[in-house]
Amino acid sequence: MKNLIIDAKYEKIFFSVITEAQSYTTSYINSRENFDKFLDFLLSFLKTHKIELKDIEKIFVNQGPGKLSSIRTSISIAKAIALSKNISLIGFKTTDIEGNNYEKILKLEKKNLLNKGLIKPYYSS
Repeated sequence: MKNLIIDAKYEKIFFSVITEAQSYTTSYINSRENFDKFLDFLLSFLKTHKIELKDIEKIFVNQGPGKLSSIRTSISIAKAIALSKNISLIGFKTTDIEGNNYEKILKLEKKNLLNKGLIKPYYSS
């Protein structure tokens, strides 16, 4: 099982893939210029690690709170991929993780503590 995690809450954009055996993570500067490249960065990250979208079972996306444009962009792309490839989409909040410990997201999902319905953004004030 391969899980894709998309997290663009603050200064960095994080992409992570976690499998039973290993995990891969990369980050990019969270800037206005990089919003246009967001999907390119994601696809490049997957290609680098020889992962195809058809191999992803679940997509986890940070719903915020965080920067408005970052949260909106990451949720939009996660939803588009999930709908087009029939992948489960699960939302988590910034407060659900500490640092970049994305393994905790998987544990919360197993306990049914994450949002599997409407993925609604939460913006910082």
